[in-house]
Amino acid sequence: MGTVAPATTLDERFSDPDAQPVTWSEALRAVATAELSWISTVRSDGRPHVTPLLTVWHEGGLHFCTGPGEQKAMNLRKNAAVTLTTGTNTLHGGLDVVVEGTAVRITDRATLSVLAEEWVTKYGEEWRFEADDAGFRHPAGPAWVYVVHPVTAFGFAKQPYGQTRWRFGSR
Repeated sequence: MGTVAPATTLDERFSDPDAQPVTWSEALRAVATAELSWISTVRSDGRPHVTPLLTVWHEGGLHFCTGPGEQKAMNLRKNAAVTLTTGTNTLHGGLDVVVEGTAVRITDRATLSVLAEEWVTKYGEEWRFEADDAGFRHPAGPAWVYVVHPVTAFGFAKQPYGQTRWRFGSR
């Protein structure tokens, strides 16, 4: 989770009068337990690319993996700015969280080994990877692993409606 709490503000323009800011620990719980997240990247011609993926929260960052030939990996080679989104598909109740940051590829085998175990812990044996110096190996093919440390994040509460922003220290 990190040791420094982010600066937290409630945007009253987009919040009910009785709304309170969502705590980062509540948002982090939503991010860490989400079965599915969505990643937004930018293609080389400037068009957006959005796709679902699995994520693992570990040591202050949101981790994901992708095949080196997938569109998101190609996009990240040109522009590492990303947005990761998760939440509920409901209008009333729940919390949607948007995390903005820069995707950094991980190639340290020791870190990758720990992350591979995190994937199994969260998603089960179906998502067992072997770590090597390039990323993960899996019967479906290789996967590069990235981490996104939040720079800015937003929480959209829906009972009552409230928009919280978290700003993190410079990374």
